[in-house]
Amino acid sequence: MLEKNYSTGSVLSFGELLLRITPDADGEWLRDNSLPVFVGGAELNVATALALWDVPTRYFTALPQNGMSAQVIEFLKDKDIDTSSILYHGKRIGLYFLTKGQDLKHDALIYDRAHSAFADLTTGLIDWDKVLDGITWFHFSAICPAISQNVADVCKEALEAASRKGITISVDLNHRAKLWQYGKTPQDVMTGLLPYCDVVMGNVWAADTMLGIPVIPDIHESGQKSVYLKEAQNTSQAIMQQYPKCKAVANTFRFDANNTNVKYYTVLYTDEKLYQSGEYEAEHIVDKVGSGDCYMAGLIYGFYNQYTPQQTIDFATAAAFTKLFVNSDATNKSVDEIEKAIKP
Repeated sequence: MLEKNYSTGSVLSFGELLLRITPDADGEWLRDNSLPVFVGGAELNVATALALWDVPTRYFTALPQNGMSAQVIEFLKDKDIDTSSILYHGKRIGLYFLTKGQDLKHDALIYDRAHSAFADLTTGLIDWDKVLDGITWFHFSAICPAISQNVADVCKEALEAASRKGITISVDLNHRAKLWQYGKTPQDVMTGLLPYCDVVMGNVWAADTMLGIPVIPDIHESGQKSVYLKEAQNTSQAIMQQYPKCKAVANTFRFDANNTNVKYYTVLYTDEKLYQSGEYEAEHIVDKVGSGDCYMAGLIYGFYNQYTPQQTIDFATAAAFTKLFVNSDATNKSVDEIEKAIKP
């Protein structure tokens, strides 16, 4: 378990800020001449939740120097996110289009982030000693190195700098199949970044796809919770054996069909023990986007505040589940609201 005192520093989230454009499935946006826009990006969603929960939070991304960026910065400052590290360069903000109510997959998702300010980052451009000053926790996701080889190189540069400073590092093994288009597989890149990580979050399928740690065949079709939990423990142990710096591995399980009959639970493996959350169910949900990011924020919140492993997973799971009913990329639920939603 992580035993470091983080209260003297801030949590830094590193990743691309994106604008999410959300057309409805029936084309009403064309007739109404209106498209809802959300400010997001996996790592920003984490930062937004942590700032809401009164954790000192800094966010690093790259934005062009223009009026739209200035408006976005003010939006982030209003959420108590420290934007002082943001790098201004490049010409555009990345976008993605996601049909209302759908998952980040299939034809519902369209990326428009090529040559964004973040995608055009290169090594040697960032003063990491300055960016990491006062930081005790560094968070990134597997989305960053999926963008391009140069961004993958910047990720490694950041992890090396954070490691030199003794900063705790967490990673969310987000898999975005529509990225990874530059000739490298997730395993080619992520296996070179995991040695720096103290906390790993994802699921058994991500461990297979991104790290080459296999799960039993046809596991998804089993439908048996006991099988999922056993595989979560097996893959967590394999990750820790392969990457000795890792002290905690979290796995999430969400099952649903078209936003109905949702079942959600998670596990956390640390100190050679598997901790299990309560099981959450709902007939309908509002917005799937950002639920995993909220879970990651919940883990960081628990570790940052030196919660026990069980307290940490209970808070993170309730945070993620309550996010499913928030129509935004990031949660708006307070610590008190989340604690009241915890199921034993």
